[in-house]
Amino acid sequence: MTGSRGGPAARRLTAAALSLLSLAALASCTGGDAGQQPPRADPPRIVVASGQDVTGKNGVRQQLIDAWNAREGEHGHRARLVELPGSADQQRSQLLGALQSGSAEYDVVNLDVTWIPEFAEAGLIRPLTGAAVKEPADLIRSVDATSFWDGERYAVPFNSDVGLLYYRKDHLRDASASRTELSGGVTWSELRELIDAVNDRPRPRHYEDGWTTQLAAYEGRTVNAVEAFASAVPGFELTDEEGRYTADVGELTAGVTELRERTAPPYMLAEASASREAESLSAFAEGRTTFLRHWPYVYPVLYERFGEDLGVARLPGKAVLGGQNLAVTSSASEQRAAKAAELIAFLTDPDSERCLLRAGFAATRTSAYEDPGGSPECRHASAFTASPSASPTGESAELKAPDRLDGVSYSRDILFPALRGAVQRPRTPLYGAVTRTLVTELDALYGPGRPGDAQVAENLDEALRKLLPG
Repeated sequence: MTGSRGGPAARRLTAAALSLLSLAALASCTGGDAGQQPPRADPPRIVVASGQDVTGKNGVRQQLIDAWNAREGEHGHRARLVELPGSADQQRSQLLGALQSGSAEYDVVNLDVTWIPEFAEAGLIRPLTGAAVKEPADLIRSVDATSFWDGERYAVPFNSDVGLLYYRKDHLRDASASRTELSGGVTWSELRELIDAVNDRPRPRHYEDGWTTQLAAYEGRTVNAVEAFASAVPGFELTDEEGRYTADVGELTAGVTELRERTAPPYMLAEASASREAESLSAFAEGRTTFLRHWPYVYPVLYERFGEDLGVARLPGKAVLGGQNLAVTSSASEQRAAKAAELIAFLTDPDSERCLLRAGFAATRTSAYEDPGGSPECRHASAFTASPSASPTGESAELKAPDRLDGVSYSRDILFPALRGAVQRPRTPLYGAVTRTLVTELDALYGPGRPGDAQVAENLDEALRKLLPG
């Protein structure tokens, strides 16, 4: 398993202009020229709270905010982006605390897709009208489904996310593997055969084990578990549309078995059981594995490092949806809420989604993927410069990764189908407690003792039944 900069209306005043403005203000205060008008008040602001932008310093989200501010004359408001520090769990806690206490005046919040039921059920965000959504039929159906709770739309998808499989083509070539191009798809059985081929030949420099992922005791473990469960059990869901528990011990046992087989030696890098996004990315970048499960935003960074030796494919089996959706807070006044909805419509419209895709995010609209082969047109930010980064510092290089690899479009043929076929994590207002339960109970797979799959599943089933209705 996140400052604002002004547009043309916020250009610096020259020293001379500043001096004249000060004199005019003084004259007004002392009863000078009766015709002198006081300085114009600053326009109202719409405050957007979000996690850090993985596309780096002055990332695409800020650039889209700047594009909105450049049109201040059309809508009369400016927007300010507030980036919250810390992990996703810490950001969630900050937002919950701020909205429940009223300590921060946020009008728009950028929520992880798993938080929508919780914030909606708590009355912290408000249902949205059609004014917040441009061309709703253009939204990818699986992605847009994360915006609803209890039959109502509470958000609009901003940027999506889905697990992908990255791999080293040079490792496979050097091992004379049966396949070196996997964009057409691969199964877990085939993946293990490819890893065996690499293991059986003189190993690449720095190589240790076949693949790595994110299995530390945090949300990454939940994501990997849901992907394994959904792959092992067709139509698998832990909860229904109303957040009621719907799984059983048999389904959980099949899912635990699948997860254990995927993460067993000699295929998985041993340290993956304690890895997060950064650690798993580093292991792959250092050449210690041939395969990596990660998110779309690392594609430009990895391509810059490996060039044509990098491959990207859909994950074997099911992949989990990630991403963030924009919602209007219940604490915003009716007037500010209306403008906030206009801002959301702008930030999620077809052109904004093309900008997000160009920057390295997964776009939420079908239209963004219709013209592969290069950087999609991004009219909102005419001086737009993509700068994706996976580094903790936020410093990054310009986007250089091509859309086409060996004649295959990364965006249309790999990313888009992955999003359409992805599964959601459990839909429930109690998601925070559910993910903690999954992480805790599945720790038995990676700690000492290691009970059987059926025992792990029974313990997990018991814990979830105590927690969830139904």
